[in-house]
Amino acid sequence: MKKIFCFLLCLTLFICPIKTFGVSDSARSAVVMDATSGKVLYNNNGSARLSMASTTKIMTALILCESGDLSREITVTPEMVYVEGTSMGLKVGMKITLEDLLYGMLLSSGNDAANATAIALGKTVDNFVSMMNSKAKELGLSNTHFETPSGLDGESHYTTAYDLACLTRYALNNETFYKACSTESVTLEYDGKKVYLSNHNRLLKTYEGAIGVKTGFTKKSGRCLVSAAERGKARIIAVTLNDGNDWQDHTSMLDYGFSLVDSQQSFEEEIYKIPVFSGENSYIEVKTKPIEFSVPSGEKIIKKECIYPYTFAPVKKGDTLGYVEYTCNSFTVARQNLVAENDVEALRYDSFLLRLKNSFLLIFRNI
Repeated sequence: MKKIFCFLLCLTLFICPIKTFGVSDSARSAVVMDATSGKVLYNNNGSARLSMASTTKIMTALILCESGDLSREITVTPEMVYVEGTSMGLKVGMKITLEDLLYGMLLSSGNDAANATAIALGKTVDNFVSMMNSKAKELGLSNTHFETPSGLDGESHYTTAYDLACLTRYALNNETFYKACSTESVTLEYDGKKVYLSNHNRLLKTYEGAIGVKTGFTKKSGRCLVSAAERGKARIIAVTLNDGNDWQDHTSMLDYGFSLVDSQQSFEEEIYKIPVFSGENSYIEVKTKPIEFSVPSGEKIIKKECIYPYTFAPVKKGDTLGYVEYTCNSFTVARQNLVAENDVEALRYDSFLLRLKNSFLLIFRNI
């Protein structure tokens, strides 16, 4: 009887394999990634090329965040609002800043905001799409191709869950992008009116530590969702494409990701002395702040120092004299600028000559 029971149990497990955690069968593609190391913690058809709806706006918003002055004001043209789908309510002739367009994209998922961004930065939508594809190539997103800045479907508009996770990992290192995508609601003021925008991402209210990132839906793509959350020093990214049960799935996926981040690495404060030529002091101190990371077992953070070998007076407090980067698998996960702790004034001319004379005397004595 025991043998029969064991046989039936094994047969059941073979036919209906147990899932690692509770992700529904509704997701055509899913990936969980540790954002610090880039390690994929869960992969279900993550390399399948699929349409991605408004998660496209992650790339559009990223290019906007890296473009420079977001306080620049533009005037809305007919071409900017000539787009179907979701809208932040732009009208022809309206004046609005690039920063407001960023929030219109990431909170309201405005296709008009995406189109306006594309034309403001690329002159035409086609030019901006070329910029998007160039950025994708730069980031190594080999299974991604864009046709629109908003996420409306196209014949060759596609990505993968894995590529979206990689894109999001990079984008979240941009402070402006991070702040916008993690905002639950905002009141903007443009064209003489106050406009209230609420984020479509319900996880910001229901999941502990949620920080975004972007929702999406079209009939072709189905429900698409990119989420991210932080707990302590750990950051997890979850992506599903064409998933009718995405909110519940992402809760399970993020929980699963955090359960695997169990390795702590820390770096203590370190002080560096940089020689100063022709200054009242012969060196100046810069230092790092203590920093900690949480990563999956087996992953390692590497500290890379890039420090000025010397500098010239005068040096002002706050001057940047190098930086320290922390990388994991060749990806920069944190960076600290090394700044002067105090001023170093330049030597007066007579003091400089005296020091130069003493240096020569010292050299000749040792010959």
